[in-house]
Amino acid sequence: MAQPPRWIAIVDDDPSVLRALSRLLRTRGIDLRTYESARDFLSSLPDEATGAWPDCLILDLQMPEMNGLDLQRHLKRSGIQIPTIVITAHSEDDMRELCMAAGAHAYLLKPLDDLTLIAAINDVRARGARPA
Repeated sequence: MAQPPRWIAIVDDDPSVLRALSRLLRTRGIDLRTYESARDFLSSLPDEATGAWPDCLILDLQMPEMNGLDLQRHLKRSGIQIPTIVITAHSEDDMRELCMAAGAHAYLLKPLDDLTLIAAINDVRARGARPA
């Protein structure tokens, strides 16, 4: 049986962050989709063209309406397991702990170090974690 296509979802309300991350990951041959809100992301699942789920979610913590932690919790309650890398400009330890407890695989501070982000993505993919 063929493996579903591998792709990454990036959810961030800042278009400049979406552009920068898209450029970085596409130059490394990574297929991705970008979303400006948690609601946009949720309404797109699974991918309409392939029926596939992302194998990794890069998620901004601070967003209007539904923040990154709320999205993580929503996915978990819905039984959707997507390995998540949380990105944020806020370094509060309690928020990091909450995100990790909600299932985040990594918690990275903005501005992002390219190599650290790529290493976190490679770690998620090496674990072979696939959404349920």
